[in-house]
Amino acid sequence: MSEPARGANTEGGDACTGAELKHARPVRRGPAPRIGVRPDGDRVVVAVRGELDLDSTEQLAHTLRAALGAAVGGVDLELGGVEFCDCSALNVLIGLHEQSLKQGKTVVLRTVGPAVERLLTLTGTRMLFDAPGPGGVGDGAAGRGDAPAAAPDGSALEDRSPDAGVLEDLRVEVVQLRRAMQTRPVIDLARGILMASFGLSVEEAWRVLVLASQNTNTKLYHLARDLVAAVRGEPPTDAVQDQVAAAVAAVRSEAASA
Repeated sequence: MSEPARGANTEGGDACTGAELKHARPVRRGPAPRIGVRPDGDRVVVAVRGELDLDSTEQLAHTLRAALGAAVGGVDLELGGVEFCDCSALNVLIGLHEQSLKQGKTVVLRTVGPAVERLLTLTGTRMLFDAPGPGGVGDGAAGRGDAPAAAPDGSALEDRSPDAGVLEDLRVEVVQLRRAMQTRPVIDLARGILMASFGLSVEEAWRVLVLASQNTNTKLYHLARDLVAAVRGEPPTDAVQDQVAAAVAAVRSEAASA
């Protein structure tokens, strides 16, 4: 781990250039995402293929806002062709959901690929994009017929609309994601270092970070910070180096057997 990392800092031919370091983002390996829009009754379907990251958020947000404005009932998302999705794209989707609630519309996932499903599961935001149930809300707790919440005096809070609870949860999620976005530059830089050092794809570099973080019981941001420091001449601990090397080997093995 230490030798490739130092090489990424000293060899002029590496993909991790000074411009990437300045902007703290990895090299984009693929083209911009392909986004298609089509009407479907009173709804608008937005189908996305490719990679959704910080570079594509403006395009994604513009398209989704326009689709929501043109729809009567809401927006259906087809994300089965998305190969990579990070928190910046998820932040756009959550913002769209919040806006749809204000307009009395819905945002529903029709199809979802492994990359998006994993991110939604990790962040606990999957239920925000479920199809409305019979009561007009998602298939979460409110849509399963659970007993209504009770006030401190034991009385049911029947005057609180289901959307009010969902909107409050959404606000919490947005705050958490915005806080997470503050750590994104360092994480993206670490991912770019791994890509340049080991010849990994965007998804593979992210997988290495996650595996090494789990195996060292270290927060992903702290691990990323150690990797960036290593390029600047401050080698990480032996345990971190060993786990990163093991994660790279595991990811390469997964790719070879796929």
